[in-house]
Amino acid sequence: MNRTIALIPFYNHPDTIESVVQQLRRHDLPVLIIDDGSDAPSRQVLDTLKNWQEVHIHHKPANGGKGSAVKVGFELADAMGYSHALQVDADGQHHLDDVPAFLDQSERHPDAAICGRPVYGDDIPAARLHGRKLNLFWVHLQTLSRSIPDALCGFRLYPLAAVRFVQDTPYLGNWMDFDPEILMHLYWRQTPLRWIPTRVSYAADGVSHYRMVRDNLLISRMHVRSCLHLLPFLPSLLRRAFGRNKP
Repeated sequence: MNRTIALIPFYNHPDTIESVVQQLRRHDLPVLIIDDGSDAPSRQVLDTLKNWQEVHIHHKPANGGKGSAVKVGFELADAMGYSHALQVDADGQHHLDDVPAFLDQSERHPDAAICGRPVYGDDIPAARLHGRKLNLFWVHLQTLSRSIPDALCGFRLYPLAAVRFVQDTPYLGNWMDFDPEILMHLYWRQTPLRWIPTRVSYAADGVSHYRMVRDNLLISRMHVRSCLHLLPFLPSLLRRAFGRNKP
């Protein structure tokens, strides 16, 4: 049986974090919050959560990006004896009623990464939607596969054994480029990927740390370096693309 902990990278989301943690605890999940150098008001909110049962908080000294927070979370969760980590955003965008579906799929397929396939409403900003389509084009090109329906949704359940390579991969993105990059690395390493449709909401008054120009440049740079990093995996990618050996 899996030992799963919810992993929340957190940076200045004081208005939503308590609700997110409450929802996760209703599913009997322990929670690990990685504070990525948040401001004083946000840390005060975290202080109210630190005495909650099965809620663990780790403070990073400075803001290093969502990816850097998730990497720290992987390492800590592994050291705490957990086998899997359910990554959830702190801003309340994810539909956490789907958590049981993620846990069920992970129990059935413990070696697989269980990934959210986002279902958007009319509230998704047009720029975000177009950016996702462009990113997905590059992901399909760099995996030689169209089997990945989304690479940016941060609602995922990772087997920690499959992501230990992250600690030895210093170039892996630390910001919004992390989610698509680690997904490609998992695909290259033939980690099975399974998908669960899940609703993603964008509140009109929600706080987002997505910056269109900066983050799209980071993601574009990530795809450039991925052209080099995929080379050792290219023979197996070609066999999977043109043969029968598909995950």
